[in-house]
Amino acid sequence: MRHLLSTRDLTRDEAVAIMDVAEDMADVADREVRKLPALRNKTVVNLFFEDSTRTRISFEAAAKRLSADVINFSAKGSSVSKGESLKDTAQTLAAIGADAVVIRHGSSGAPRVLAGSGWIDAAVINAGDGTHEHPTQALLDAFTIRRRLHGGAARGRDLDGVRVVIVGDILHSRVARSNVWLLTTLGATVELVAPATLLPIGIENWPVTVSYDLDTTLAGGPDVVMMLRIQSERMHAAFFPTAREYSREWGLTDERFSGLRADSMVMHPGPMNRGLEISARAADSAQSTVLDQVANGVSIRMAVLYLALSGEQDTAATGTAHAHAASARTAAAQSEPSAHTEGR
Repeated sequence: MRHLLSTRDLTRDEAVAIMDVAEDMADVADREVRKLPALRNKTVVNLFFEDSTRTRISFEAAAKRLSADVINFSAKGSSVSKGESLKDTAQTLAAIGADAVVIRHGSSGAPRVLAGSGWIDAAVINAGDGTHEHPTQALLDAFTIRRRLHGGAARGRDLDGVRVVIVGDILHSRVARSNVWLLTTLGATVELVAPATLLPIGIENWPVTVSYDLDTTLAGGPDVVMMLRIQSERMHAAFFPTAREYSREWGLTDERFSGLRADSMVMHPGPMNRGLEISARAADSAQSTVLDQVANGVSIRMAVLYLALSGEQDTAATGTAHAHAASARTAAAQSEPSAHTEGR
């Protein structure tokens, strides 16, 4: 895997292989020394043209746990704010020897432009582009679902037969788009629930079913309910009358949460607007995976960086993908401190 730009580019085998490698990376977090030497002498640049906390910190933690050197670049206060182009920025990063660029950009398609431009010879990881996609978020969501469903037997499994309901601001959500493509590739059934004003044009061409009635949809007993943040910063018109009405019609209120199956998962990509799209009780419940998603994000991003920079360029073949997973397990085992070291 050279770049990760979209979940639409991933086959089932590739997605499962990434999650399998992430299982090995998750094991590292439980060790006394939570680092692998896999990316030593590699440089990862976090190139963020939009504000971010969770995603940037998660990628930074992932790269450091793999022993990579990390450079954090924020557009605010940089030459970008003075008019520097993406091309000039990319060429600057190339000059300092960046091996991977994790890019978040307000324009849909910017990561793909960077990857195919020839301006920089580095792996490009899409950390969110406009309202287009956020592939590592979808991967960590699928990884979280798989672990909740299968626990220690998750390795090698897809999400065949899992029913996922995604609720809220579909129109502005790159998370929703990435999840739709990835979850359906993995065999899940996806249903979208939103007011008509928050559904994108062309939704009829997506591999989903669409509903405007949350109560009817939840009555069917979904395995996963994924609530989306209302992205008011991207809204320049009135997409719904009031916040109170939105919460009443499309929010996961205490009453709706009580009606869910006891084993239904409640997900949210964060940051949450408590009391608007999700109640505090639902967000903090045992059924909530919100904190699991944060922890699993580091494991998934470790896997993505490892696969992009480990020297192998093709994970399309199942055999190669499994070889990557085995290699990751070997690297983890070899870096495990000995009993003598642990006793010091």
